[in-house]
Amino acid sequence: MKKIRIKHHKIVFTVLILILCLLSVLYYDLIFRTSYAKEEFSNQVVKVAEQNENPIFKIQKIIVYSSANAIDKSENESLQDLSILQYSDIAIYLDNTSTIYDITNENTVKELYIDNISISTGSDKGHQYINYKNALDFAKYKKIEEPSSDKIEYNIVNTNDENNNSDYSTPTFYTDCSNPITLEYMNEDIITNYATSSDSNTISFNGKVLEEAGIDLNDVNFTLNFTIHLVNHLDEEFICPVRLKVDLSASDGGIYKGYKYDNTTVSGYEYNFIKIVK
Repeated sequence: MKKIRIKHHKIVFTVLILILCLLSVLYYDLIFRTSYAKEEFSNQVVKVAEQNENPIFKIQKIIVYSSANAIDKSENESLQDLSILQYSDIAIYLDNTSTIYDITNENTVKELYIDNISISTGSDKGHQYINYKNALDFAKYKKIEEPSSDKIEYNIVNTNDENNNSDYSTPTFYTDCSNPITLEYMNEDIITNYATSSDSNTISFNGKVLEEAGIDLNDVNFTLNFTIHLVNHLDEEFICPVRLKVDLSASDGGIYKGYKYDNTTVSGYEYNFIKIVK
């Protein structure tokens, strides 16, 4: 058997060194850095958990009032060209005193806004959006504007003087969390050009109109997803993702009887505001 002779020992040695360096880099990148990243992530999770063990802010209660209406677009209000809509007023109450009993810079709100808004319904009927609802108009139909951006920003009322001069037609929230976050969900034009029957000259301008127009509630039941962001007076940031599933039906007829009212006291980790760890 012939022996393999290596003429250029230095070149071979250099190549071997380069291969070892490359393997070392790959080991560091694939093993050490991955392990380090996992450890850092674990430490961050622990840190977040520790800071949120006793949440400063959490959702305490959610009220949803749902009804419907018909907009008469016909001449002489003859009820022969109606647009059917469904709306739900939403009030979200925050608890900021379960951990801190006094009102301090830590449990009062400096900034508040809502984003990451998404809506899903049981069908493609209608046009859906949500926006701020004046609490003084809660549980009654009043046209709201479709938002011009994907963020709803609230004005914060800090003093009694500001409260006396506040314009509640724009998003408003008290720094001490003493009023709810109020929103309205709107589903317009579920049916357009709807006309009353020839033997009827009346129509219900509430949830009953959905039944009169033959609208299946499974088609207009909806789910809202959005994120509430707030900043306290220590400039600490908190977030709470909200998933609100609204079923307009019930054993007593639900919204078909005119309106549906749900008053729910909530609990659980998913309703706690999470402090953002920087």
